[in-house]
Amino acid sequence: MTARILVVDDIEANRDLLETRLTAEYFNVITASDGQEALKICTETSVDLVLLDIMMPGIDGFEVCEQLKANAATCHIPVVIVTALDEMADRVRGLQAGADDFLTKPVDEMQLLARVRSLLRLKMLTDELRLRAVTARDIGLDTLLSDKDDDSGAKPKVMVVDERSSSFERLVKPLRKNFEIVHAGEPQGAVMTAAEGDFDCVFVAARFTEFDALRICSQLRSLDRTRFVPIILVAETDDDNLVKRGLELGVNDYIVRPVDPNELTARLRTQVRRKRYHDSLRDNVAASIELAVTDGLTGLHNRRYLDTHLETLVARGLNRGKQLSLLITDIDRFKDVNDTHGHDAGDDVLREFARRLRVNVRGMDLACRYGGEEFVIVMPDTPPHIAAEVAERLRAQIESDDFSIENGARTIEVTVSVGVTSLIQSENETAKALLKRADEALYEAKQTGRNRVVSRAA
Repeated sequence: MTARILVVDDIEANRDLLETRLTAEYFNVITASDGQEALKICTETSVDLVLLDIMMPGIDGFEVCEQLKANAATCHIPVVIVTALDEMADRVRGLQAGADDFLTKPVDEMQLLARVRSLLRLKMLTDELRLRAVTARDIGLDTLLSDKDDDSGAKPKVMVVDERSSSFERLVKPLRKNFEIVHAGEPQGAVMTAAEGDFDCVFVAARFTEFDALRICSQLRSLDRTRFVPIILVAETDDDNLVKRGLELGVNDYIVRPVDPNELTARLRTQVRRKRYHDSLRDNVAASIELAVTDGLTGLHNRRYLDTHLETLVARGLNRGKQLSLLITDIDRFKDVNDTHGHDAGDDVLREFARRLRVNVRGMDLACRYGGEEFVIVMPDTPPHIAAEVAERLRAQIESDDFSIENGARTIEVTVSVGVTSLIQSENETAKALLKRADEALYEAKQTGRNRVVSRAA
């Protein structure tokens, strides 16, 4: 995972220390010596995460964080406050100022890298949602991002997975006034409860008598209905390795017992606010662009959406030096399906093919119906060899499982040809050129026997 990280500290030795640690992990690091310089960098360049000191001349870190979060152009950038202050009041004040996390000097390297990687994964998702929202606006859907506050008056709904009733009660005591609390004492049933409950956040105790807490976190991340629900791990003081593994699995945050009530509430409010922001983006995008840019038969985005959004993705990839891969698929001899079995059967095949595309791509990938029996998959932050592996997995899955037609009365064999290409970091690179290379690779796949994957680098 590569990213551009801004380190803000008025002491050069502190900046150098963090820069050295992060550069060793292949992050692109830029630095600022005061708050004004940091704000200027964030508004003028692309920054993926900010590590921000509190005690600085001029405006302090709290005010810098508040200004970043108040600006629509920078509010989505994760901010981690890094400071020598170890007072709980300062920690809570930082979270209330909008900080996404808090690290205390001297910074533990494991905690630093775990927090950074966790927040960068979240930033990638946020960027993709924001890009899709902008794409929809660019094609004329001006009401897309109408920013509506949640005025339902309902308390955020929180589930706590903890087999010990006493520790559950101690944890939730400061939360009961402002949150609706549900207790899941049996870990194996907790995932089902979460899937059925529409929760704003899930706390998972790190230790169970006969169950792996991280298994719960993994299952929550694997289900569609809980994939984006924030997870906070409630750890003990010596659970460093477990916490690190949890953040790698997709846990959003953690808190260590004994839990300070103010920090607990501040961290929970941060997760709920972020979830509702993401939910709002998803809901607005889905509602606003469904008719304009969605293919009615398959439910995938159509070519109109692809043409606009791909240009945005290519421009971002070129500006940031990011990788981007693209696949074009074509169902082999699809005309024979229509001629032999009728157009209703052809529609059945197209719908099922679209369903299988969704299963084989990530949430951040873009799957579109390009036209007729051709489909395009755009894969941000994906190198060529990974794209080729995804294409081969899709091809093999299509070939191995027959397609049902006529309401399941019959099945037919279907194969697919795939052309793969990736972004070239060149001033001559365009979305049109990317599509053309993939189309040429697809043509080669069909001309050399069909039911195969062909990659074309340039």
